[in-house]
Amino acid sequence: MDPAVGALLEWYGREARDLPWRRTTDPYAILVSEVMLQQTQVARVVPRFEAWLEQWPDEAALAAAPLDEVLRAWVGLGYNRRAVRLREACAVVAREGWPGTAAGLRALPGVGPYTAAAVASFAFGQDVPAVDTNARRVEERLGRGTLDALLPAGDGPTFNQAVMELGATVCRARVVACDGCPVAAWCASAGRVVVAPRAPAGTRERFEDSDRWARGRVVAALAAGEGLPPELSGERLARALAGLERDGLVVRAGGAVQLAR
Repeated sequence: MDPAVGALLEWYGREARDLPWRRTTDPYAILVSEVMLQQTQVARVVPRFEAWLEQWPDEAALAAAPLDEVLRAWVGLGYNRRAVRLREACAVVAREGWPGTAAGLRALPGVGPYTAAAVASFAFGQDVPAVDTNARRVEERLGRGTLDALLPAGDGPTFNQAVMELGATVCRARVVACDGCPVAAWCASAGRVVVAPRAPAGTRERFEDSDRWARGRVVAALAAGEGLPPELSGERLARALAGLERDGLVVRAGGAVQLAR
């Protein structure tokens, strides 16, 4: 085993955060966690994940749930179409069973290469690298070859968790703690990580000015029974509604707009 990998696994055994999806090998629970964690902070996901599993404990329950209920439960997690695809994936699994490989999982609606690898690894114990943004950053900075080459046979799930944990808590994108890194002695970038500068504040689009914010605001307002948000109108509202309708999140009936069911 590469000495850096050994040091990483030892560190993870001591320092791993206790997260609910790390206490299970249920593929449904792991898929839910992975979809929720896409661009959403762990601290926000934990209570939502636990509440979700209480409401829909397995893939059959979620597949049978009305879509508008699923969307209401998803509000605040971002990218609402992910909830639609998650429900669609669970409908396939409820009919056909779980694919046992990363390749099979990729055939499910909304499941990309990383999510498929993560479920294959954490639910089915496969020795496949699960390379998310954090893991890719660690791989590039470490400079000891690909994660696929470093992955220890028979210990792939723990290795994947350890790499992602390192990227999330130590080898972060903009705040790097090389002096507390378990693999610093073998890292090509230790002590000299280059962090890309942020664009000047005045040149960055505010999130509140984006189409993504407008779409999310419409879904949140409809989910709360408020109707269309009054702060959106004209071209911006039309663009948001067209995108939401195209993605199957809202429907228009008699001039009214409502969440899809």
